[in-house]
Amino acid sequence: MFFRRKKKVEPSESTTSLPTSNEVVSSVAHSGVSREKPVGSHHPASQGERSEPVGKTQNPEADIQDAARAKKVGWFRGFLKKTNDVFNTDIRDLWKSEGQLVDDAFLSDLYAILVRTDMGPGMATTIRDSIREQYRGRKVQQSDILAVIRERVAQSLKDRGGNLKLASEKPTVILVVGVNGSGKTTSIAKLANRLTKSGRRVLLAAGDTFRAAAVEQLRIWSERIGCDIVTADSGADPGSVAFRAMQRAVDESFDVCIIDTAGRLQTQSHLMQQLEKIKRVLQKKVPDAPHEVLLVLDATAGQNAISQAKGFSEAAGCTGIVLAKLDGSAKGGVIIPIAEQFGLPVKFIGVGEKLDDLEEFSPDEFAAALFS
Repeated sequence: MFFRRKKKVEPSESTTSLPTSNEVVSSVAHSGVSREKPVGSHHPASQGERSEPVGKTQNPEADIQDAARAKKVGWFRGFLKKTNDVFNTDIRDLWKSEGQLVDDAFLSDLYAILVRTDMGPGMATTIRDSIREQYRGRKVQQSDILAVIRERVAQSLKDRGGNLKLASEKPTVILVVGVNGSGKTTSIAKLANRLTKSGRRVLLAAGDTFRAAAVEQLRIWSERIGCDIVTADSGADPGSVAFRAMQRAVDESFDVCIIDTAGRLQTQSHLMQQLEKIKRVLQKKVPDAPHEVLLVLDATAGQNAISQAKGFSEAAGCTGIVLAKLDGSAKGGVIIPIAEQFGLPVKFIGVGEKLDDLEEFSPDEFAAALFS
């Protein structure tokens, strides 16, 4: 068992692209510029009096909040570009310049388009029925239909976002699970980077001992981020790695301990039972651990992600979802049935290859961007 305390990197290094499994045996070039992040606070008002421009409201704080929200919607729209492009291309084909009559043929075509976003037949049916009830026999513009879709999706996802749960006493323990290739280890690096930049001391546990490349990937990322890591030899018991990481996190007062686990299919019962063992091991040191069990899902998996969510939520007691690779998917609507069926909040979305490319999920902005 090896412990490594890594030297903190310069802030500029946090924007480098994440290494792939083929890069872990060689040095990786650092490049790229971080994406500008939303600013939730406003600039202090000027001390002097000045006249307001014509048309400007008397509530500058509200103006800034509205501008920030519009900017966030724009970012979401960029991340959802593939889903948005497919949807808007298809839905434009339903319209004539003078408007479109809402009849059975129109509703059937609209339903098929909605299903192609992978939002699931349940939500597609709800939207179709709402449009039938409001507009049947009338001519409508595309903006009318988009407004109904956005409203229904936002309503469905209401309270389905959520902040990361942090324990009242150190350390906060986060167990991360998912299938092979879902982007799990990459998402751990992004989350560790986010927490480290917020001023928290983070300890990683490389519990995917079945893949030497996974351990090496996490080690490289810990160096770039400037956080510590606990590793073990290939083939070591994942439970022992988790226990030693927990012991160190407690003894050295780390703020957060993030534990990687081996990728597995939800149908592999013996590996799912291993997750239960890891949880029991964690609780020997911190009785209420883990405080979060994050399930990483690949947005490009579409409806297959739903069966993954079902299997893992039952076996691991998941508390939230990280939807990875959203920027590369035309199936971004899959968030909707996952959130509806399992009641799991979507806490983060992965939107790129750099360490900073992890965004908090916002239901309202998501709905506005997806169907704009």
